[in-house]
Amino acid sequence: MPFTKYIATIAAAAFLILPIYAQTAAPTAPATQVQPWKQIPIPPLPAFKPVQPHRVELENGIVLFLQEDHELPFINGTILIRGGSRDEPNAKVGLTSLYGETWRTSGTATIDGDKLDDVLEAKAASIETSGGTASTSMAWSSLKGDFDTVFASTIDLLLHPTFKDDKLQLAKQQLETGIARRNDDAGSIATREAAKIAYGPHNPYARELEYATVDAVTLADLNALHTHTVVGSNIIVALSGDFDSTAMEAKLRAAFSPIPRGQRFQSFKATFTDPKPTVNFVSKDDVNQSNVIIVGLGTERSNPDYYALSVMNQVFSGGFGSRVVQDVRTKLGLAYSVEGNYGASYDHPGIFVVEAATKSATTVAATKALLAEIDRLKTEPPTPAELSKAKDQVLNSFIFHYDSPDKTLGEQVTLAFYGYPADTLEKYKSGIEKVTSADVSRVANKYIDTSKLAVIVVGNESQITPSLATLGLGTVKNLDITIPPPPGGKPAE
Repeated sequence: MPFTKYIATIAAAAFLILPIYAQTAAPTAPATQVQPWKQIPIPPLPAFKPVQPHRVELENGIVLFLQEDHELPFINGTILIRGGSRDEPNAKVGLTSLYGETWRTSGTATIDGDKLDDVLEAKAASIETSGGTASTSMAWSSLKGDFDTVFASTIDLLLHPTFKDDKLQLAKQQLETGIARRNDDAGSIATREAAKIAYGPHNPYARELEYATVDAVTLADLNALHTHTVVGSNIIVALSGDFDSTAMEAKLRAAFSPIPRGQRFQSFKATFTDPKPTVNFVSKDDVNQSNVIIVGLGTERSNPDYYALSVMNQVFSGGFGSRVVQDVRTKLGLAYSVEGNYGASYDHPGIFVVEAATKSATTVAATKALLAEIDRLKTEPPTPAELSKAKDQVLNSFIFHYDSPDKTLGEQVTLAFYGYPADTLEKYKSGIEKVTSADVSRVANKYIDTSKLAVIVVGNESQITPSLATLGLGTVKNLDITIPPPPGGKPAE
């Protein structure tokens, strides 16, 4: 049989079979489909009562938090020490990072860092040190049976570190590699420059590491920082795991009581000024899309309007169902990704940020759409459905942040570090539940001012049509992100 005739025969057979199959496989759907799951009653969330850790304050000012958790035979500990990168001098930005890295790798007078690695590895244990924005820290973890040995090494490292030059130089090389690569990614550039515009380029929450500032840090600086900060009035100790609190408290008292009280570290108090409504551009010729960020100052968690701002944030940019994602990404199709956050930090303003990644040709359209959504947030209060959904999402995600004793311990330590009341978590649920649509509209108009928002775009200027000047927000400012070379003619990493 010729091939074409064979195909025709098969097609005819299929034509005869299809109606029969359609009759049996595709019955007519009812006009109104029953959805019984919508009738299931949803009970209210139970009262939020996290298990509170046992709190003890020693005579030298050290605060202990003990959280028993007997599910697994592990014990985890953290020592939080006041004083971080926000407090280091402008000429030595990077000091805290170098301190946190060199502290652990150098070891102590009795055991160097490499040998300590071997000892801990044999026990499947760990001791780590790090430097953060507001604090430095030491964390350790071990099996219950190895606690005494690992804890003894932790205290030895806390009280008798020996900062070594070879480890400092290695830590410097790692930071310098990051400096050399910091302009590789357009999104990272946009985020970094947005923080500098929101806070100011010399603000401790936005300033950058440079080769010169890293190079300036010495062993003497590391030792001075340690001596200045490792005193009783600066330290919070937190333990969670399989232990008896009474017995553990006795061990901790014996280990930490000899530390002198010292003087409590006073962090630098930065000043904050709202950014000006400018358009700022970073040219990156090796990309075919733009990263757009609209940025301004946020708030502090101590703000009485924090609950309403949290719900506002969820309505505006909290996930795929939020206004900015649904309109700019889904309906208008102007961005690959869209997100935002009205930031709230514990002891200084966070950052309000709305950002999108878009094609070069739609840069201006996407930016205008983001600005329009910000205006809409101020003029259109959330509908009852939007409000209910946002509050449910905020509360449901909140619960999962504190669904274990270890997580609750971490939050209580943070609250104590920044001086917040111990019942802050318990108040959060009722605070969110009380938020109304009018509250959301009120805080949107009170805290969001488009005359105090700046635009940052990182992209390929030759492909951005129409130009950024058509945004009508004034002269476009070109940002210089050139990396200053290492001092003394040293080659960059």
